[in-house]
Amino acid sequence: MKQVFVIPGKLPTLNDYVKACRGNKYGSNRSKRQIQDYIAVQVRLSKLQPVQGPVHVTFVWKEENRRRDKDNVAFAKKFILDALQECGILPNDNNRYVLGFTDVFEYMGNASVEVILEERESENHSTK
Repeated sequence: MKQVFVIPGKLPTLNDYVKACRGNKYGSNRSKRQIQDYIAVQVRLSKLQPVQGPVHVTFVWKEENRRRDKDNVAFAKKFILDALQECGILPNDNNRYVLGFTDVFEYMGNASVEVILEERESENHSTK
């Protein structure tokens, strides 16, 4: 089963998150909570179904330009996976349920992240 949802706009990079962490001792928690809450709204609006088995996740990072480094941009997958778990779409974001990732970068007008969840059968990964 394949499910897709889109998160409009730019998510913070690793550099943005580190800056928030250094701002004050509660900055990282507040920043993470705000980002995850925003993503959770998009997850709920997309009406995703909970996954039953392990998934491969493809992140299509759509950026307005090439100013932000790919590794900094892709850091936001942490927030996305945590939000998917929090919303009950993923039972857990550990190795048992997330087989791997693919990051694709596109440079076009409006920034967003397209997230594709593909359930896969795997002999090496039991969900029991």
